[in-house]
Amino acid sequence: MQKRLIGRSGLEVSALGLGCMGLSYGYGPATNKQDAINLIRAAFDKGVTFFDTAEAYGPFINEEVLGEALAPFRNEVVIATKFGFKEGNTMLGMDSRPENIRAVADASLKRLRTDVIDLFYQHRVDPAVPIEDVAGTVKDLIREGKVKHFGLSEAGVETIRKAHAVQPVAALQSEYSLWWREPEAQILPTLEELGIGFVPFSPLGKGFLTGKIDNSTTFDKTDFRTIVPRFSEENRKANQVLVDLLGKLANDRQATSAQIALAWLLAQKTWIVPIPGTTKLHRLEENIGAAAITLGEADLNEINSAFSAIPVQGDRYPAHLQKRVGN
Repeated sequence: MQKRLIGRSGLEVSALGLGCMGLSYGYGPATNKQDAINLIRAAFDKGVTFFDTAEAYGPFINEEVLGEALAPFRNEVVIATKFGFKEGNTMLGMDSRPENIRAVADASLKRLRTDVIDLFYQHRVDPAVPIEDVAGTVKDLIREGKVKHFGLSEAGVETIRKAHAVQPVAALQSEYSLWWREPEAQILPTLEELGIGFVPFSPLGKGFLTGKIDNSTTFDKTDFRTIVPRFSEENRKANQVLVDLLGKLANDRQATSAQIALAWLLAQKTWIVPIPGTTKLHRLEENIGAAAITLGEADLNEINSAFSAIPVQGDRYPAHLQKRVGN
């Protein structure tokens, strides 16, 4: 697979990474441990060198699985993980106090079976802790050799600039896809100016852009999408027109909907590295196939024109979670 540099950080990774959250958390019951390990190793065998996890995924289980899976070839991959929640539990609220950041770093190193974290993100901006203190703490961890690069997730422009002034931010991880394009207004220009890479999560719209979800789909009670307004039965029905359109565009190009959605993201900027997640080997292979698809200017114009004419229905987060993003 082709490689990409994440901004001006010097961090080189595969053009597509693997978001590992869904193997342990967020989308229903956790995947069998050995099956998860097998999938992660299959991704590496197929050229993926960028793997994304967090202490909060489980909590803790995802890091442990990833650490075991990547142990045989640790020096050939880039591992990103995250800090910022009390006790690693998203339900308990945020905690980016310097002492907690340090504690998470030490615990994550053990779970990941490594002596350094390649990319250490603040999972969500903590309004109780100045971002300068957060960046300063990660700067110290970098100086101590425990962390290589600093990242932010779902942060707003002002926070990005303040953090970057203390410790250069290598990457911002936020949602971005054909059905969530808000980052194009302010985030992408800021990242380009500062030389920060962009790592879109949910590049397939939490599965919706694959065309495998419709208004009759039922989700497991532990699936995060049960509380997402955009995934209400009514909104899924209304948004089906987007999926149908993407399916037609993909069919015209002899590709799948997921592949075109990912290829579109890759075509936006050379420093964008999407991290689609999956629990299925055939979906992994399908997603990786997107890296070989080149969309020309005419393709992009057709896709952009078609999608801009259709408004997406429903918010991407319920109100209590929306408060945690864009700060």
